[in-house]
Amino acid sequence: MRIAQIAPLTEAIPPQLYGGTERVVSWVTEELVALGHDVTLFASGDSRTAAQLDAIWPRALRLDDAVRDPMALHISMLEAVRRRADEFDVLHFHLDYLPFSLFARQPTPFVTTMHGRLDLPEHQTVFNLFGSVPVISISDAQRRPVPQARWLRTIYHGLPADLLRPMPTTPGYLAVLGRISPEKAIDRAINIAQLCKLPLKIAAKVDRADRDYFEHEIRPMLGMPGVDFIGEIGDRDKSAFLSGAMALLLPIDWPEPFGLVMIEAMACGTPVIAYPAGSVREVVEDGVTGFVVESEKEAAHAIVNRLGSLSRQGIRARFEERFTARRMANDYLDVYRQLIADPKRGRTAGTVADTVNSSGRDRRHQNGTNPSLYIGD
Repeated sequence: MRIAQIAPLTEAIPPQLYGGTERVVSWVTEELVALGHDVTLFASGDSRTAAQLDAIWPRALRLDDAVRDPMALHISMLEAVRRRADEFDVLHFHLDYLPFSLFARQPTPFVTTMHGRLDLPEHQTVFNLFGSVPVISISDAQRRPVPQARWLRTIYHGLPADLLRPMPTTPGYLAVLGRISPEKAIDRAINIAQLCKLPLKIAAKVDRADRDYFEHEIRPMLGMPGVDFIGEIGDRDKSAFLSGAMALLLPIDWPEPFGLVMIEAMACGTPVIAYPAGSVREVVEDGVTGFVVESEKEAAHAIVNRLGSLSRQGIRARFEERFTARRMANDYLDVYRQLIADPKRGRTAGTVADTVNSSGRDRRHQNGTNPSLYIGD
């Protein structure tokens, strides 16, 4: 199959820095190549891939201070894809709603994975106008605010099976991983650790947009007993960091579209303690791969009294069953074949119950979310 993957230019594929969407694009692209498909990746020129690379700009925009109008380059890339569209069997976009107008007017089958939040009022206007454009959700929760969209399927993200693995160690602290921002509610995580009287290690980046929040709200809490702020870490350090954690804390305060950090923890056999926002109940199987809690006290109770009931080997096994990149790529191939066979199909929205290797439970929950082209995960 001749497949085009069209990525944000914000980060390289895979990203040199933080970038959840760009990591997912890399994983699905490499898996499709490994499965024998002819894949072209439209991305920044500093991307690394086994696919054919078509670069409209030489480097990731986040690292290029000379670029002041990123949208101009994204529009240019879309036109470059349109001019080559008849070379492909299917086009797969990761640019949210940017391709909708242009590519709804051409014959090559295409689909867009929505990677971010969709609960803002302006999203209603977009999906009211483009109700026939085929889209993929990354959780059932994400799609709920815009039921009028042409949802083909929910496809959960997946990691390469060997990217992260459990390491032999004795877990001795609680962990936070990702980025520091108001919606990630790191203050709650610190409070939970204090209630448990357990050390907390925070491996997280701070974006410029969140620097004031970090300085005024979080930095004063870093002096509390047992709190260790490590800063941003890469994939090479995550296995050790997560394997050493008794649990990953995710007391989020926003409608999370998916949350890669949850399956990163599961890949290392580490339980997840999370608040029930967005995708959480779809990703975390309560009492199997972690616990879904409603408050800091409930989180502390689960950590102190219930963690021992979970099997870290069992958590890794559930990761392998539900959240590998190979499963994700095969799910996308099913969608591509459907669109190629009949581009008009798929108007009946499939949910996660249709997904290969899903948990077998019917999970339908709360609102989902959409970072723009400039925010990864």
